[in-house]
Amino acid sequence: MTMRSPIACLGAGRMGRGIAVAFAYAGHPVTMIDVKSRSAEDFAKLEADALGEVRTTLATLARLGMLSGGDAETVMTRVSVVPAAEHDSALSHAGMVFEGVPEIVDLKREVLAAASGQVSRDTIIASTTSTILVDDLSGAIEHPDRFLNVHWLNPAYLIPLVEVSPGAATDPAIVEKVKELLEGIGKVPVVCAATPGFIVPRIQALAMNEAARMVEEGVASAEDIDKAIRYGFGFRYAVLGLLEFIDWGGGDILYYASRYLEGALGSDRYRSPDVIARNMHEGRIGLRTGAGFLDYSGLDVGAYREQRLKAMVEMLRHFGLARPPVL
Repeated sequence: MTMRSPIACLGAGRMGRGIAVAFAYAGHPVTMIDVKSRSAEDFAKLEADALGEVRTTLATLARLGMLSGGDAETVMTRVSVVPAAEHDSALSHAGMVFEGVPEIVDLKREVLAAASGQVSRDTIIASTTSTILVDDLSGAIEHPDRFLNVHWLNPAYLIPLVEVSPGAATDPAIVEKVKELLEGIGKVPVVCAATPGFIVPRIQALAMNEAARMVEEGVASAEDIDKAIRYGFGFRYAVLGLLEFIDWGGGDILYYASRYLEGALGSDRYRSPDVIARNMHEGRIGLRTGAGFLDYSGLDVGAYREQRLKAMVEMLRHFGLARPPVL
């Protein structure tokens, strides 16, 4: 698979269109394959809608300074849509195939099974499911060692993170090839186990439900809760990851704060997991002990702190909140 291998998307819906923009922007030819048999008239409508959305997205990116209008036209020439009956060429030449049909197990298995029998043995196949475990689909694939899940966050053409979830049969070399491909188009891949919710959806479900619960309880207005998220929660975690932030302050702080919240609010949803107490007992409190969830041994702590604070200053500038001192 070359750096600009042809990409095939099974389905021409929202996910297929987002992936098409991401890869075409990075120089790959992309073919969206309609997986449903339609009349010529109905396919023409689908094709016009899919290409129209891609064109609109590129025009928006041009207005936002991501590319020029002329460049948008060049990118546009790399994207095509073909009817189900004409998928042979797109699949036979594809370096990687992404399945993006609705979240119905039987439908996905049907589409993946058909595609896996028509691509070359070296072609990597990925689902983009946001809910179904990869091993619930891999049995439909010929040579499941080249199959895995690649979960994009919407809008796929903008959000850097992509969650890569291999199955029990996935060849580790395939995972590395997919990571390399994604990094080549400017994405930031992370690998996670085949588990419901992956990483981001699992964390954000807790956060979103808690925000909604606070509105329900009258803790604060929706406007003030969202302001708190933008300028406090999101501000810090755009610079420090969640686990890095635990280490930054110390796992012991989280441990005692969690115990208090569990008692004060009468809910075990605030209870810290066993790993927090275990790390404390092992002296892995965080930055100040040289180890926590991350290893800080040999690190210039002063330089590290200044680097992170510098990034926070840049965030202040981004929000227009960086001010000179009053003298």
